[in-house]
Amino acid sequence: MRVAILTVSDRSFRGEREDEGGPAVARAAVRLLSAVVVETAIVPDEKDDITWHLRRLADTQAADLILTTGGTGLAPRDVTPQATLAAIDYAVPGLAEQMRAETRVAVPTAVLARQVVGVRERTLIVNLPGSPRGAVECLEAIAAVLPHAVASLRGEVLHPVSGETV
Repeated sequence: MRVAILTVSDRSFRGEREDEGGPAVARAAVRLLSAVVVETAIVPDEKDDITWHLRRLADTQAADLILTTGGTGLAPRDVTPQATLAAIDYAVPGLAEQMRAETRVAVPTAVLARQVVGVRERTLIVNLPGSPRGAVECLEAIAAVLPHAVASLRGEVLHPVSGETV
């Protein structure tokens, strides 16, 4: 599975803060999904910039899965969900619901998270929180179904129990 990671952070983009979320998500993607990280980037909290990168990665088929980290809160500059909605062809709400459900027990404010999950072309796009720990926990919450989702988008059929192509 080819994964691209997009960190959304004004301060990291300007070099004022080290990006810890992107590297944490990359390590988790390799560990949980045996993924190959094909690209990482840091972009500012600007809707048009985020949307452009999501479209570019999906339209060029550079990645099977795009994971964003950051910009999913309630602050006025948190525009990752809006940018994702502008880029996707359709939403996959169950994955976003699963992330919130799994993390809300430990972090009650997780219900305020606005992660969006959707598809553009044949690429799955998943918004993760900006906190490295929160991002990894959310990825862990949905990792088991991501290979099936990616295979479905590729037009492959996986056996729901064994995970083998049938």
